[in-house]
Amino acid sequence: MTTSEYLAGLFSLEGRVAVVTGGSSGIGRGITEALARAGAKIVIVARDPERLAATAQELAAAGAESGRVSADLGTREGVAQAAEEIAATFGEPDILVNCAGVNLRPPLGELGPEVWDRTMAVNLEAPFLLGQRFGPGMAERGFGRIIHISSQQAQRAFVNSGAYGVSKGGLESLTRSQAEAWSPFGVTCNTLVPGFVETAMNAHLSADPQRVAALAARTFVGRNGVAADFAGAVVFLAGNGSGYVTGQSICVDGGFSVH
Repeated sequence: MTTSEYLAGLFSLEGRVAVVTGGSSGIGRGITEALARAGAKIVIVARDPERLAATAQELAAAGAESGRVSADLGTREGVAQAAEEIAATFGEPDILVNCAGVNLRPPLGELGPEVWDRTMAVNLEAPFLLGQRFGPGMAERGFGRIIHISSQQAQRAFVNSGAYGVSKGGLESLTRSQAEAWSPFGVTCNTLVPGFVETAMNAHLSADPQRVAALAARTFVGRNGVAADFAGAVVFLAGNGSGYVTGQSICVDGGFSVH
């Protein structure tokens, strides 16, 4: 066996179908590109049709095969419709990455039911519903990978964690419940936990240079994250080589969480 054959056995996603929600921007965009370059067919799910089209065009230019689904994951009806469109693109998926999220974090005393409901619907309920739709099929076929994108706020409160932190804490608990249910049948379920990543979702923090510098100083590597930092971790968790890793919350944060 050659080196390339050995590595392909561990990490290649050839023949796999991957879904990435929130896959047209930020961390999700980096994950979409990584899975595509590893060989998977990609279904990109996001709200903005223009971003979806631009992402699909970039993937096609790189030789990757992709489909796209424009959906609002903030309602159960929207999630159900998106799920059927996903399945109709390349068939039932082998890999589900839940990266779509909303970052609504007013001070807790000002947090009303509308913000709470919207946050829980997109950040927690949509991953649950998509897992319920696709997880049992993965288990029946004997292979599946469910990967959630969480946040430091799942484990520690800062910068008005509010409903956002609660939703991400629930997402990490959902990971463990899914792992308990489906890992005996070849479906691993894990969470990647970013540090501070300079994306559009974090624009309110990125606008403050002093805070950005302070966050970078909290890492061991001396810088904040970028979307490309998640490529290796997500390809590992999506492939054959991670078959004994499940129920875990894995920090991809330059040491932020332990500094």
